[in-house]
Amino acid sequence: MTPRIRPWLLATPLLAAVGGLGLAGCAPAERAPESTFRLLDGSTLTSADLRGKVLLVNFWATTCVSCVKEMPQLIETHRRFAARGFETVAVAMSYDPPEWVANFVRTRQLPFKVALDSDGTLARHWGEVKLTPTTYIVDRQGRIVKRYVGEPDFAALAQLLDKLLAEG
Repeated sequence: MTPRIRPWLLATPLLAAVGGLGLAGCAPAERAPESTFRLLDGSTLTSADLRGKVLLVNFWATTCVSCVKEMPQLIETHRRFAARGFETVAVAMSYDPPEWVANFVRTRQLPFKVALDSDGTLARHWGEVKLTPTTYIVDRQGRIVKRYVGEPDFAALAQLLDKLLAEG
């Protein structure tokens, strides 16, 4: 007897792979994970501290060429929207030496908060982040509304932030 192939079984790995990409519009907005960011200066920032703000969380590394390339645009985006209730947190990956991160922050004069994910907990909680840069946009209600893997389209990002910040 020949086993019968069920078409839905063939589609399952494909659906899992596509779902893992975090493509916009494929699922309703999910809640951002409750997080404690350990900042480079030794202080902490929690999800509770960020409630009511539009948030950009960027997972990056000093050795990531795309991450370094996009930093000036992240700086500009932060400066453009910060006064309107927008916050940026750049999360350095667990494999990034803290002294390299500190040097990068100092030499590039990053105007936003930088966290160290020394044990990989933040990357795991934010969706098993493995590729950098990975950027999340969180609305004032704490929902993830967009995920970018790779460098964002900064013009489209600015439009999204304008819309989210206008929603008060």
